[in-house]
Amino acid sequence: MKSFYERNKAAEDGSYAYNFWKGVKTATSANFDTLSGGAYADGTYLLPLASRLRYNEARQKESTFRKISTVIEAYDTEFNFFAVDGKEPVSWIPEGRVIPVADCAPVFTKSGVRRHKLATILRLHEDILRESKFDVEDYLIKRLAKDFARAEDAAFITGTGENMPIGILHDEGGAEVGIRTDALTYDNVLRLFFTVDPEYRDHGTWLMNDRTAATLRTLKDESGAYLWNNANDTILGRPVCINNAMPDAEVGSKPIAFGDFSYYWVIDRDPVSLRLLQELYAMYQQCGYYAIEFLDARLLRSEAIKVLQMTNAE
Repeated sequence: MKSFYERNKAAEDGSYAYNFWKGVKTATSANFDTLSGGAYADGTYLLPLASRLRYNEARQKESTFRKISTVIEAYDTEFNFFAVDGKEPVSWIPEGRVIPVADCAPVFTKSGVRRHKLATILRLHEDILRESKFDVEDYLIKRLAKDFARAEDAAFITGTGENMPIGILHDEGGAEVGIRTDALTYDNVLRLFFTVDPEYRDHGTWLMNDRTAATLRTLKDESGAYLWNNANDTILGRPVCINNAMPDAEVGSKPIAFGDFSYYWVIDRDPVSLRLLQELYAMYQQCGYYAIEFLDARLLRSEAIKVLQMTNAE
């Protein structure tokens, strides 16, 4: 079985890229011996290096979480999440004196990283592929980046841990509940802000959907000052990210999250690979494209992000 690094070496070659994109248009025109170095057992092929870099950049732009989380590549290697519970003392001491240590050792929590499979099948009409001015590489890279980023973000928010990562809203393994309330008010948003420890609050980001953001934009304090700073889209000095995978403010939902999302780790386990399905949709005069990637994600410190949970209808 070839390693990622062996495939990646093959994918760096110019002839690999040339034949890969020829094969994407029509399998009969590609030299598959040249592509064998980047092949997987399921018949997909690693994207050529330059194309993969373009894809990664496009996915980064489309993704909410990849902008604010910690992203790590862990290809062909065992990887574990480690979280530590405790703070070691830091002290000013005279030269030659004993450095003080905590009475008890910090507790480390270890959990394994999985390989969750994210897959899609895209289809294009054969007439489009025959069009000489149609840039199939540009189309597939942008389309896959948008679709995969959307699916990833949804899992990073509401993922169950079953065949997908554990999302920040999960009751076990997700963010802690900061406050429970029956209404989105100025005071309740303020309360949520201060449930987050300053260690995380000072680097915090707000996360909500469009409808929740629209409500928060109308909230004022007693003096008439708006909660939301429209000049720079911040709340209490911290930036706001919008992702519509976040739920509406309904009974039992968690419509607002706030905290340091760098403690949410996204672990890329295998990069995107692609396979042409030329025969499957031939009766429709279409070509299919099967694309997959493998990844996992986890919130390392549940207290780093707090959520507001609705107890009754708003």
